[in-house]
Amino acid sequence: MDKRIFSGKTKEEAIKEACIALVETEDNLYIRELETKQGLFKTKKVEIQVTTKEDIIDFMKEYLKKVLTEMGLKVNLEVMKREDSVQITLYSDNNAILIGKNGRTLEALTTVLRQAIQTHFGVHFRFLLDVEEYKEKQQANLERLAKRVAKEVAISKIAAKLDPMNSYERRIVHNALNENKKVYTESEGVEPNRYVVIKPKEEKE
Repeated sequence: MDKRIFSGKTKEEAIKEACIALVETEDNLYIRELETKQGLFKTKKVEIQVTTKEDIIDFMKEYLKKVLTEMGLKVNLEVMKREDSVQITLYSDNNAILIGKNGRTLEALTTVLRQAIQTHFGVHFRFLLDVEEYKEKQQANLERLAKRVAKEVAISKIAAKLDPMNSYERRIVHNALNENKKVYTESEGVEPNRYVVIKPKEEKE
């Protein structure tokens, strides 16, 4: 994929040039500022490398197809664009392999894909990789667990430690109880065994 380079006297001017040339709004562009160059007569020129959301989505689709083909899996991809992120859902004839034990294969695929985007484009891109609504069901289960344990903690006034979770799972628990008036949550421990502790608010100083 060709790298698109635009320049201007300022970064803002370079971005404006990119928006005009690519017929895109700035919100759909991922911009990486390059070194400012000294032009003729000592005039400064700001250069930026510009990537569109569609560029990254196309790259993700091709990258996933290549990796999954090498795993011996035939997979269909569904892309859902959101305002600030993208969700890619995978459908195959063997979802269990794609998900892995406790979602570890899916988590590994997400990590590898995120690193590939960072290496290829040099930008941080928000996305969710799912396998036939596995993460949606996982989120619902974690939210139910968090609320059930929170109710027990609120009654007993004794903190409860949940099983180790990855950062995505811990965030679901934190968000589920963020507005709870009787308990609060904290992440403790060291990766890969960090976990969430649900504590009664009376203990909070």
